[in-house]
This record gives sequence, structure tokens and C-alpha cells, in this order.
Amino acid sequence: MNTFKKVGLTALAGSLIATSAFAGSMSVTGSAGITLNNTSNRDQGNSFSSGDSLNFSGSGELDNGMVITTNQEIDGGILDDRSVVIALPDAGTLTFHAHGGGTAMSAIDDVMPTAYGESWDVIGSTAETTAGQASKEAAIGGFGSDNSFMYAAPEMVEGLGVTLSYVPSGTRGTNGNSPDGSVSYALSYTGVEGLTIVYGADDNGKSGTSKLETNTMYAKYAFGSFTVGVQESEQDQSGATTSDDEFSAIGVTYQVSDDLTIGYHASERQFGDKSQDQESKNLSASYTQGGMTVSVGYVSMDNVGGSSSARDDIDGYAIDVAFAF
Repeated sequence: MNTFKKVGLTALAGSLIATSAFAGSMSVTGSAGITLNNTSNRDQGNSFSSGDSLNFSGSGELDNGMVITTNQEIDGGILDDRSVVIALPDAGTLTFHAHGGGTAMSAIDDVMPTAYGESWDVIGSTAETTAGQASKEAAIGGFGSDNSFMYAAPEMVEGLGVTLSYVPSGTRGTNGNSPDGSVSYALSYTGVEGLTIVYGADDNGKSGTSKLETNTMYAKYAFGSFTVGVQESEQDQSGATTSDDEFSAIGVTYQVSDDLTIGYHASERQFGDKSQDQESKNLSASYTQGGMTVSVGYVSMDNVGGSSSARDDIDGYAIDVAFAF
């Protein structure tokens, strides 16, 4: 019996020694906020809402130099985004998104300068309470899913960045589509000071008229206190034109001070199956003091969702007070 005890203690000691060689760390960050959101042409009651998020991160470095990081988010009391990140020495970063991941294309669907939100996104849902109200459309994006992969390659040429993503077939997708083994990519160039040029593309991996392909290209330039940008995107449906959409956006921000930024963002989405184009404009500002940020956005949207009805021309505003800790 003493022999078995000695063997067990020896094995335990070896396990503890092996574990101690694995350098690990844990961290928790979070945010909380209160938002006032109001729009015209809607039956709306309480316009206040709250958001909160806790992000847990644990990481450790292996003997071969690889760094493994797991990220878990609790959003509104519910386990939300989850990922495992593998940083490969001199070989880039591979991320497995269990939930909350996108694609290389969807990550850049609209990245125009703004002080607070995109013009099509600030005022939230447009068909939430009023019967018959049209639903707004977002920017043209990719076809993301749970349980997908994202790879960011190391910089092989100065200023050139490459991001690849893979969505396995048979998984639950976004944008009303279930991608079937799709690959997305984004190429960026930052070799000129202040200038960023990016091209990205994606498809839903399907065949025939079910196949959708999207692409986007944008340029941003920062000079002095200004940042300006322009972006163009397309969505094409194979063998048909009903889902051939186009999206364009512009943005400009001005850094008034270290704490205050003002911005203007405008976008337009043209629909292949509708006669009207959705047009959105957003004038915004944000002020940061320590861990607190106060943001304001005023939005005007015409022909929401491609509708020609007067009730689908909507103005709205949002005021957000957020705290980071």
C-alpha cells in the first residue's frame, strides 16, 4: 500500500512541475452603459435601454513559443462571444470563433470614419413596434457563422496585410444564408503614412442561383486632426439580378481635442429588386473623460429598406453614456 502511495505522490509531483512550466494569466474587463434612442414615425414607449459586457481572457505560452488565448464574453447576463486564439511565432495568428465570429469580409463591411456608429445603425430597428414598417438594411457584408476560422498572416511585404477566413459547410449562418464551405479574404496596404487601402471578398459557398458573392473596397486617409474615407461594395447573385445590390459610404471625423471628436457618415444601398435606394446620414460626436464616453448621433434615413412609403422616411437620435472598467 505504501508503494502505491509513493507512486501516486511521485506522479502528482511530476504533474505539478510540468504545469508550473506553463506560464498563464487571467484578466477581466468590462463595460456598462445607458442609451436613449428615439425615432420618428414609430409607436415607441420607453426609449431607454442598458448594455453591459464582461470579457474574460486567459492565456498561456507553450515551450515552443505559441501563445494560446481563450476569450469568453458575458453580454447582458448571457454567455455570448467565445473564441480560441493561437498566436504562431513568426507565422501569424489563427482564431477559432465558437460564437460571435465573422469573416474577413464582414469585418470590413463599413469602416468609414465616424464619431458614433454608422449612419444605418445608430437608431436601431426600424420595424420593431409599428405594423407594416419596413426593416432597414445594413451594409453589404460576408456570410459568417459559429465554429469558423480566421487567420491573420504576418507582414511579408512592408505595409501589406492578409486576412483569411473559412466557414465550414452545414453551419448556421448570418444574413439569412447558411454558408456552405465558404472562404473569405481581405488585403490591406498601409505603406504610405496615414493611408489605408483595403479590398475584401466573400461568397456563401452555394451553387446555381443560390450563390451570392460580395466584395468591398475602401480607402481612408488621416492627416492632421482629420480622417476621411470612401467605400464601395457589391453583392451579386449568380444567374439572377434580384439580389444584385450596391452599397457606398463616406465618412469624415475631426479630432477637436484629445477628448472630443465630431464626425459625419453617409451611406446608400441600392437594391436589385426595388426601385428606391436606402439613403442614410449621421452627424455624431463623442466625448471621453477617463473611463466614461458620452456619444451622440442624429440620423436621417430615407426609403428605409427600399420602401417608397412616407412612413419609411425616418429621423432619429441616440445618446449613449458608456463606462469602461
